[in-house]
Amino acid sequence: MTYETFCGLAGSLDALRLTVVPIESLHWSTSGQVVIMTLLGGAVIGFFCLRRLGIYFAMLTLAFAQLLYFVGFHLADWTGGDDGLRGIDVPPLRLPGITIPLDTSLAFYYFAFGLVALAVAALKRILDSPFGAVLQAIRENSGRATACGYDIGRVKHLSFVFSALFAGLAGALDALRLNVVPIESLYWTTSGQVVIMTLLGGAGTFFGPFVGAATFLVLEDRLAIFTESWPLVIGAIFMAFVLFLPKGIWGTLLARFGA
Repeated sequence: MTYETFCGLAGSLDALRLTVVPIESLHWSTSGQVVIMTLLGGAVIGFFCLRRLGIYFAMLTLAFAQLLYFVGFHLADWTGGDDGLRGIDVPPLRLPGITIPLDTSLAFYYFAFGLVALAVAALKRILDSPFGAVLQAIRENSGRATACGYDIGRVKHLSFVFSALFAGLAGALDALRLNVVPIESLYWTTSGQVVIMTLLGGAGTFFGPFVGAATFLVLEDRLAIFTESWPLVIGAIFMAFVLFLPKGIWGTLLARFGA
């Protein structure tokens, strides 16, 4: 239950940076400020949440998420309250020797695509590194990882900060895409959707969440045409996957074809 915390936090910071302190172009320093603040938020929240395990860890992350939601809801002068933070203009991206306008959907698409591609490559590199191997060892058997001499508390904290970084990037891009940061981006249902996407595609696999996200969005788009109760249908499909296809779509394909 941490995705909505850092997604909404980074989106709000990004929006405030563009509305309260208007700028003429997007600089790497501007994005860096949002990233650094999101990393600091992840470090602080992770410090408290990782002191507990299991259901207690989940409840702590949910509590922090709801705390930020209600703070954002009541600070209407800063966040727009129930209406969200609106009036976000996307300035051009200025690189050394070149200025790229992002005021068209196509230009912003390629801008976001480039950042997401870099983020996916970075995430893959992290998982394939010795640090990623330690994370897998902790997932399989934390006791044995500790016996091997690894400081699992520090490793978990660092992975928590990494998750804040990638969730914050998603929130910042979403704010620029929508030109608004709805207060619902800080609500727990945002993380609920990510959990559904992950389990639909296959938890514990690299490409599973991508497959699950595509499946969820297609189902949402198609089912909304026929019924306003599409969340109930998706919920039923989700329960069927949990009961009868626990490895998800991608995980089942990998298991069946031995990839």
